[in-house]
Amino acid sequence: MVADAGRLTVPRFPRWLLAGALAVAGCGGGPVYHWGRYERLLYEMYARPGAAEPATQIAQLTEDVGRAESSGRPVPPGVHAHLGYMHLLEGDAGAARREFAIEKSLFPESSTLVDRLLEQMSR
Repeated sequence: MVADAGRLTVPRFPRWLLAGALAVAGCGGGPVYHWGRYERLLYEMYARPGAAEPATQIAQLTEDVGRAESSGRPVPPGVHAHLGYMHLLEGDAGAARREFAIEKSLFPESSTLVDRLLEQMSR
């Protein structure tokens, strides 16, 4: 900001620079991840408890994972961990462990969380 006779004015941003920045930003080729219904399901689960039952979430997320695989795009971090948690809520510890292992292999940075979940399951 520049002071001009007691007024503050904002310097003008060159339009050519803005156009160039937008052009470069648009070169990404679209979204990296296939999000499917993951964000909506998470929101519903926390904002409206009971609106997204675990069995429903398992069915929808499993379908989304299949769509992601067929489109050649990965699911975002957290999908398999969430899917594992839903399986755990449904009482299917084997499926939960499989999903946790997939999450850990796809996103090694989630190892601490996944290891902690697996440790708690074994108690």
